[in-house]
Amino acid sequence: MTMALPRDYYLEYFRSLKRPDVEEWADLFVFRPLAFLLVKAIFRTSFTPNHLSIFSMILGISGGFLLATRGWGSAAAGAVLLFLSVVVDCADGQLARLKKNGTHMGRVIDGSIDYFVGISVYLGLGFGFMSAGPDPLRGWLIVLAAAASNIIHSVVFDYYRNRYLAYIHGARSAQVDDRNAFRREYVQLKRRGGQKFRRGFIRLYLGYTAFQMKISRDPMALGSVDAGLFMRINRLPMRLWTFLGSSTQAVLLIAALFARRLDLYFWAMIVVLNGAMAALFLMQTAVDSRVKALAAASSRPGSQ
Repeated sequence: MTMALPRDYYLEYFRSLKRPDVEEWADLFVFRPLAFLLVKAIFRTSFTPNHLSIFSMILGISGGFLLATRGWGSAAAGAVLLFLSVVVDCADGQLARLKKNGTHMGRVIDGSIDYFVGISVYLGLGFGFMSAGPDPLRGWLIVLAAAASNIIHSVVFDYYRNRYLAYIHGARSAQVDDRNAFRREYVQLKRRGGQKFRRGFIRLYLGYTAFQMKISRDPMALGSVDAGLFMRINRLPMRLWTFLGSSTQAVLLIAALFARRLDLYFWAMIVVLNGAMAALFLMQTAVDSRVKALAAASSRPGSQ
């Protein structure tokens, strides 16, 4: 016999999420429910979202280090640490949303830590397994191809997620908000002098985001579109785009490590997910054409 949780518990859980309609399946059903238990346990303590972000980084980098030891036992332990790292990484944002104490710097730290963990994981895979084979150069090329695919998938998913939020919820990109806030802070710090390390960090961040924005398309490129129309037609594509997210890819890696079949992980990353991304681009192009046509039709005189 199971005991039902109070309704308030579920309401609080959903308040801790970003937007359920753009969350990855792995986050909604695996990582965030576990992260919420952690959030509930530490909610009344002095732990901050940044503390959790740093702890997530320690877990993830430690997991990458264990992968580099070349033993399957160590790899299994590394997989457990990577799993815990994703849980804690989810918890920092949930804690910030419930306590309403998230900051621009916190989001930047959280995003930067994801890159550090990703680098450590792929270095661990390269040094631990791929370089130990009969053809180390081929092994490293496979690792680099998987890492590049990971980055591309994350960038593409973020773009379509931000676009969906912009059209349906009127939500501005968090990156735009962060960039504007840091630009103002940088000007103020430069006028006052001092804090050279923070100024240098902000300058690097502004340069990095400027590069990102140059290679990204305008998320509002479709023009003025009714939110209901956009959501109805883009609900399925958006759900499919979430399968390219970093948490889903972490599940694939963890499963491959426990199964001792890293070849399946690299096959999935380089072939299957890249093929799925290409198919989704074709699907999204057709969907966007339909949105434009329906939006144009609804704007004509006499249309209802």
